[in-house]
Amino acid sequence: MSTRADPFAALGDQNRRDIIMQLAGGERSVREIADDMAISRPAVSRHLRLLGEAGLVTARAEGAKRIYRLDDTGAARVRSFMEQVWGEATARFRIAVESTRQP
Repeated sequence: MSTRADPFAALGDQNRRDIIMQLAGGERSVREIADDMAISRPAVSRHLRLLGEAGLVTARAEGAKRIYRLDDTGAARVRSFMEQVWGEATARFRIAVESTRQP
């Protein structure tokens, strides 16, 4: 899998995490996102492109502007990985607790 298509790699940048947090509140345009950040609109657009390649955001055209929203595709990949890791860790913890219980 390429780094750009990896949602974890995409989330490794604080600006991209900030964009995700903004989009958690609903759809936004590049201008609306950039207005709440200390980076330029072109920089926001680049971050949105990387988030889109990772399946974390999607866009639709509305006149001359693009409106972005969260995309469940990348989120499902992240959730699946976390459930696998934490599910196995929880099972190991339960086994350890059960094997050390006093009668």
